[in-house]
Amino acid sequence: MTLLSRKADYALLILSYLYHNATGGTARAIAAQFELSRPFVANILKELCSKGFVISHRGVKGGYSLARDAAQISLADLLEAIEDGFQLTVCSDNHTPGDACTHARACTVKGPIAEVHQRLMGVLRGVTLAELFDPKAAPAAGRSLPVLPTIQSCCSNMVESVKA
Repeated sequence: MTLLSRKADYALLILSYLYHNATGGTARAIAAQFELSRPFVANILKELCSKGFVISHRGVKGGYSLARDAAQISLADLLEAIEDGFQLTVCSDNHTPGDACTHARACTVKGPIAEVHQRLMGVLRGVTLAELFDPKAAPAAGRSLPVLPTIQSCCSNMVESVKA
């Protein structure tokens, strides 16, 4: 079981590529870098554009670049945008009309799971994309976080499984 969808995982790879390539990149170059489907990369780039994470540039030297400083974007911001509301469970979202779970009335763990979800979101809000993409970068607001592995090492298993 994974918490991140393939779309979220690839969105992180794409943003990491753009972070490390200040001049930006094209869907074709990004897809080639990670050996991914160009149409899938293009669709994720389109969604990242519509959600304000990247901007597109038309023309011969066109492509994509980060729309905002990666140090100003939390991992929670990205996941909530790309996953249309990142949730630990179906009952983690208090804004869902009605209960999506048929056991909600008798559930004894709904409250504790909601608390775990809130704690997890707090951690994700405390990690910026800049920290994720460059573990040597200074943590936001002077916090001290453990050194995180690079996004490419985190996602290498995903990319390897797609190749197979």
